[in-house]
This record gives sequence, structure tokens and C-alpha cells, in this order.
Amino acid sequence: MKKYLFLLVACFFVLNIFGEGKKIKNIILMIPDGTSLATYSSARWYQWYNNPDKPSLNIDPFICGTMLTYSSNAPIGDSAPTTSCYMTGIPSLAGYVSTYPVADKENDMSPMDPEKAYQPLMTVLEAAKIEKKISTGLVVTCEFPHATPADCSAHSYKRSKYEWIAPQMVHNGIDVVFAGGTKIINEECKNYLKGEGYGVFLNDVNGFRTYKGNKIWALFHDYDMPYDLDRDSTLTPSLAEMTGKAIGKLSQNQNGFFLMVEGSKIDWAAHANDAIAMITETLAFDKACGVALDFARKNEETIVIIVSDHGNSGISIGSGRCADYSKLTKDDLFKNISGYKITAENLTRKIHETMPDDLKSLFKEYTNIDLSDKDVKNILSSEDYKKSELSNDERMKGTNLKKVITGILNEKTCFGFTTGGHTGEEVLLAIYDPSGKRPTGLMRNTELAGYMSRSLKLSKPMPEYTKKYFAKHPEVFHGCEYKIRKSGSKDSLPVLEVKKGKNELQISPNTNIVVFNGKEIKLNSVIVYVDKNDTFYLPDSLKNLLVESKK
Repeated sequence: MKKYLFLLVACFFVLNIFGEGKKIKNIILMIPDGTSLATYSSARWYQWYNNPDKPSLNIDPFICGTMLTYSSNAPIGDSAPTTSCYMTGIPSLAGYVSTYPVADKENDMSPMDPEKAYQPLMTVLEAAKIEKKISTGLVVTCEFPHATPADCSAHSYKRSKYEWIAPQMVHNGIDVVFAGGTKIINEECKNYLKGEGYGVFLNDVNGFRTYKGNKIWALFHDYDMPYDLDRDSTLTPSLAEMTGKAIGKLSQNQNGFFLMVEGSKIDWAAHANDAIAMITETLAFDKACGVALDFARKNEETIVIIVSDHGNSGISIGSGRCADYSKLTKDDLFKNISGYKITAENLTRKIHETMPDDLKSLFKEYTNIDLSDKDVKNILSSEDYKKSELSNDERMKGTNLKKVITGILNEKTCFGFTTGGHTGEEVLLAIYDPSGKRPTGLMRNTELAGYMSRSLKLSKPMPEYTKKYFAKHPEVFHGCEYKIRKSGSKDSLPVLEVKKGKNELQISPNTNIVVFNGKEIKLNSVIVYVDKNDTFYLPDSLKNLLVESKK
């Protein structure tokens, strides 16, 4: 007996030493959109150059490998299919939001089932919310229905269909949303949230900061939020502040929480080859990572995953246009860019309102660059410069002021860019996992959903949740009388009408509400309609409503 008792005690200590005894209740997934490895390097060097006592980023101690990220039929993905893959475990096509891809037999990198095309795919956030009763949150600096946040909580084969995606996100029961997009959320969505007990704040930073409730949507600016370097803190919170606020709200749930935080506009800056915006957005994201990691280390029940969805721009520290660039000193590489006080986007905005005679003084004030006469001529010749005195015939066709300004800024540095689009290299992976089970080495994007669902101890594989909550309506209502009613209006949505005996069910898409015998019933998942195959996807449990009660 003593021998067995000793073995039990020994096992207990071994499990705790190796972290096996740690229960994971919370996951914070942090996505620096479009961030290549060289973007991190540039940000780290910039920080170290300007703050010699800060040679490292907050994420550095937790770097554990790389992530191979791709679409179902292409090595280079956009945010929609790549984050969709993180959340569902299934690769998808460009532009698809947590939706099964159409098969492309010649190019698919793993076999895809043609019969499942357009099938909405349950996400880890949705599954954990339903099964574990955890709280959920999204914190981003783009508009809230943009690809990455949509991938966590909505479903569409077209990422630009905000009129489908936004109401799905609103009706999906997400407890905390901090983002841009005040022009996107409509009155129906605002009223629904208020009716469900949410605090709803639009361009109200004071309301965001003082609200005491735990269910809150706070949106800032018409669409995306400003770059951190251009941000007015009296109007717009930082990503770090929003992350801390979200964690404070979500952690009140004893069951746990799932939070996705996106440094959205690193990607936007990379598309524009705006080096100072890329660097400062990355540092703003790293500060938010610091907030999440500080909480996780104290909490000891939280995993923090930091991984980009894809690379962008092919940025490099060093460029062939710089003579002997491998011999350049830290001053040569980082002194000029450290004098840039605003992003190229914001500088372009100011130049549009500046008369030609004041261009040199404006540039000097915000960048410490002495414009040459050639630079001024290029600005005046830009096709869209509002204050130029040149006629349209005297301007250079196809020139864009923002590109001209970005070019002038980049000429004074030695950063190189290969493209203004996405790139296909592996991205950096960093994980804090108190259970001691974090993956290392090269990870494929199809594997992340499994790691997260296992960590939260979800009882089913992700495809089983999809089958249960996004079943096709002909299968769910087999044996019932049903029809899809459509109006002639282009913008109106179809309604599925189902009858069995005396029972009637009306189902509208992009919501969690069904009408059964004239009464509204709220579901714990959203209903999706796909026009490509004229199919509603909904919980298979709805068929139980139509069984007549025996009296």
C-alpha cells in the first residue's frame, strides 16, 4: 500500500514539474497581420537604436518556431483563408471567411471534398463559447468585419460582403469587441446589442474607459483606426490599452475566455511599403503582447499564441540601391527613419492641404528631410495632388501622391521591398503555455486549431461541431414541408419557411434568431445562407422543434 501511495505522490510531482497538472482555461491568440520576420527585426533594431536599454521585444523569450501558412490551392495566402485555417483546421481559398473551399483538383495542396464547397466551418472561438460557456472577445485596429476578426466569428465565401458578415458577428454572442467601423454597424445591430445588455460606444473613448459592464462593443473611427504613430490618445485607445481592457472584462468569467487580438495595420503599412508605419505598428503590437503575457504569467491558466497569418512586402534591412550596404552603421540604417514623426499616409494627408511654397518646411518639420527641387517637382506632378498649380496635362499620368511621398521617405533609408503584396515565407511563432505542451519547430497552419481545441479540452474534433451546428437545411428538415421565400429586391435576404403539422418555423440568415409558431427563439450559433448553392446552414437540433407535442 505504501508503495502505491509513493508512486501516486511521485506522479503528482512529475506532472506538476512538467506542467501536465496545469489546467488551461484561457487562450489569447495574437495575430500581427502581414508581419514578416524582417519586420520584427526592423522593429527590434529601431527600438534598440532609440532606447538602448530595450534591446528585446516582449515576444522574444517565447519564440519557439515558425508557421507555414498557405491557402488550399496556393502557397501565398491572404488574411481570410489563412486565419480561417488557424480557427478551423481546414485550409481555404483566397477571400473565404471560415468557409470550406471549392475544390481545385489540379492545384489543391491536400485533397478537398467537392461536396463540401461553401460549407460554413465552426471556429475554435465558436465551439469553445458553446461547449465551455467561456467568454469571447475580438480586439483589432481595422474595421470589425475585416477578414481576420470575421474568420473567428462569421462565415462567407466573400470577405468583402460586410452586409452578411457584420450581422453574423453581432449575433454570435461575442462579449467584447474593440475595433474600427462606426460607419458599418447599422441600427438593427446596435439595437440588438443594447437589447442583449451590451454597452455600445461609438467614437466614445471615455465611455470605453469608464464602462463597468463586461459585455461591450466599442468602435472608433468610420472604418479602420489610425496608425499608432498618428494616433491621438484622447480620441483613440492604443492596441495595448484595448487588450488590457478586454482581458479585464473577459477574465471575470470563471469558465475562461478566448480572445483574438490583431495588429491589423502592420499589413496595411506593408502593402504601402511604409517602413516607419510597419515598424511602429509592430512595436504597438508588441506592447499589446506584453500586456497579454504579463496577465498569462500571473494567471497560470492562459496560453498566449503569437503568430502572423502571412508575410507581406518582402521587406529587408539592406537594399541593392545602397552602396556597400552591409557596411552601414546603425546610424546609417536607423538615424533617418527615427526622425520620421508621422506615417507616409498621414504626411500625404497633410501635403494635400499644403500649398506648394510650404512643402519644404512641412517635410522638414515632420521628417527632418530637406526636399530637393526634384522632389518638389515630383510632388507637384502627382496626378492627385490637390494644391498643385500644374494643369492636368502637365502632370505625370498614373502617379499617386502617396507613392511619391513613400518613395522620398524610403530613399533616405536602406530598407528594401520586393512587392506591395503578400509573400509566402514562413512566419514567426511564439507561444507561452504553462502546461508545458507548446509546439516547437515548424508548424503548419492546419495544426493550430487542433492545438487550441486540445488545450481547452473540447470534447469533439472541429468537423463534428461543423456537422452539428452548420447542417444543410434539406438534411435537417427531411420529411418536413419547406421552401425558401425570396423577394425581388436585390438587397433583401431569403427566408426559409418550414412546416410540420401545426408547427411553423421561419429562419433568416446572418442571425441567431428563429421564429417558431410566432415566437422568437435565440440560438447559440448563427445561421448562414449561401446563394451559390441555395442552402441554409443551421443547427441540426432545429428539427426537434417541429415534432408536435403530445397532449
